[in-house]
Amino acid sequence: MKKVLRFWWTVPVVVTLVVSLFRRLLPAVKRQEKGAISANDEPEYAGENNALYTSDDVKNFYNQYTGKFVQVYGKVIQAFRTTDITKLLDYQIESIGLKPAQTVLDAGCGVGGPAIYFAQKTGVQISALTISDVQAVQMQEAVKQAGLTHSIRVQTGDYHHLDRIYPPESFDTIFFLESFGHAHHPRQVLNSAWNVLKPGGTLYIKDLFRKIAPSDVLQKKIDSEITKINAAYRYNISDLYQILHQVRQIGFVVMHLKTVDIPLHDFENLTISNDFQELTGVGKIDNWAEYVFPVEFFELKCYKPLHSLDRGLDRYFLQNLFHIQVNNRNPHEL
Repeated sequence: MKKVLRFWWTVPVVVTLVVSLFRRLLPAVKRQEKGAISANDEPEYAGENNALYTSDDVKNFYNQYTGKFVQVYGKVIQAFRTTDITKLLDYQIESIGLKPAQTVLDAGCGVGGPAIYFAQKTGVQISALTISDVQAVQMQEAVKQAGLTHSIRVQTGDYHHLDRIYPPESFDTIFFLESFGHAHHPRQVLNSAWNVLKPGGTLYIKDLFRKIAPSDVLQKKIDSEITKINAAYRYNISDLYQILHQVRQIGFVVMHLKTVDIPLHDFENLTISNDFQELTGVGKIDNWAEYVFPVEFFELKCYKPLHSLDRGLDRYFLQNLFHIQVNNRNPHEL
């Protein structure tokens, strides 16, 4: 009898646990039924950073330091670079896939060094966007001096809202050259890029991402250094796995993910970054003996699928099948 009583005493506890679990699972089930996941429902990844620096923080930073950047970096404000900067820019033309007459968006264009070189070298039509008023003025003058006002249009604006600045499906290519890491909401940036990118267009990101260590002790040191970099440069260094998850969830096809493939003898080895730190005190490393390099540079290239009989079926043919399934389309439409 005592065993029976003990059993019945536990029933309410079990029921409570089951109901609690069901309530937790129900939102996920409903999301699956709807066939969509919102930005707020994304899974969290270990070490995912919580953005601390807003677009205004980035704007103020570059308004203050652009002169110093130009003094040290010249017209190409990228840390991972070649000693002869034209080798980096030629590499990027090839890697991005720039072709004559393409409509291109340089999102986070700085003072315009890459955009001017790309326009001169390839004949692309470039919309250049910066959040910094100081950078925009300098770039507009540089474009004028280069005689490229017919090829490059410079604007100030926040790349989190590209779809408020440009019409839908405006660009063949959108690229971020060490500017994506300033995003305080990467998913929003990627969504806005999707909206202004033409079907069949490409998205290219070259940036630094959080390094993953083989031990918890080392990872803590890495995350500590990342916090310092973020504070110094108003950055929000991304977790690579989070960004890959987001681009794929939005609908992009990942074409390639790789390290920046520059020959070792051409690599500048980040000495310019050190010079900038010495000049400004921004991000200066005081103890190299205990310093752990906390980031990796990657190139991520993605493709927005194209589903159209008039323009040809998507070159990634399995995307056509997925498109039919997700959108309940008739196979004969494709």
